[in-house]
Amino acid sequence: MKIIGVIPARYGSSRFPGKPLAMIQGKPMVVHVYERACRAKNLSDVVIATDDKRILLEAARFGAHAVMTRVDHASGSDRIAEVADSLEVDVVVNIQGDEPLIEPDMIDQVVEPLLEDTSAPMATLKKKITSWDDFKNPNIVKVVTDNHGYAIYFSRACIPFPKKGWKEILEGNLENMPEGEFFRHIGIYAYRKDFLLQYTKMPAGRLEHVEELEQLRVLENGFKIKVAETEYETISVDAPEDIEKVLKNINS
Repeated sequence: MKIIGVIPARYGSSRFPGKPLAMIQGKPMVVHVYERACRAKNLSDVVIATDDKRILLEAARFGAHAVMTRVDHASGSDRIAEVADSLEVDVVVNIQGDEPLIEPDMIDQVVEPLLEDTSAPMATLKKKITSWDDFKNPNIVKVVTDNHGYAIYFSRACIPFPKKGWKEILEGNLENMPEGEFFRHIGIYAYRKDFLLQYTKMPAGRLEHVEELEQLRVLENGFKIKVAETEYETISVDAPEDIEKVLKNINS
C-alpha cells in the first residue's frame, strides 16, 4: 500500500500573509513540517502543495519536494485532492502546514486505522481533555465516538455534556472535571484516495456551516471517520505572535 503525506501551503492569509515562509531558527515553517513528516514510518513520500512560486522556490532551496496547485481552492482538502488525483497512491494524509512541531508518530497513528480496518474511508485523531478551560473553549473542537471508534459528532460545544456537571460548567468551577472521558479533536486526516476525491466533490452541509467544521460534511453524507487516540497535540501558528510559542517548545 502506497501512502503519501501532503502539506497544503497557501501563501495568502488574512491574519498572517506568507505564513508558510515564516522563519523559525533559520528555516521556513513549512520546511519544518516537511522534515518532521518525512520521519513518519508509514509514508513513502511527502509533498508540499502550494499556490505560490515563492513557497515552491523556498521549499526547493531546502531540498523539499513541492508542487504547484491552483490558486482557487476553497480548502486544504481540495488542494491535496488535486495532488493525489495525478498520483498512483492508496492513502493520502493531510498534514497541516502551520504546525511546525508535529510529531512523526501522529502521522503514523492516523494511518494505522486505515491499515487495520479496510472498511474505514478516512481517519483522524483525538486526545483526552484534562482541563475545564479546554473543555469549554469553542476554539478546541470536541469529538465523541462510538464503541467501535467511529466519530458520532464533532462540535465546538461541550460534548458529551455532563448532566451532573452542568452547574460547574456554567459557573466556571475549574477544580474538577466531571466523571467520564472527554476528547479534543486533533486536525490531521488520512483518506483513502478514492474517498478523498469523492469527498471534495460533496456539497457543504448544514452542520458544517453552523459549526464551521469541514469534517462534518463526511458524517452528514452518511460516511464514517475512524478516530484513533493520541497522546500528542501540536501548536498551530495562526498569527505572528504564535511563533514565540513554537520557539519556546521547539527544543523541549
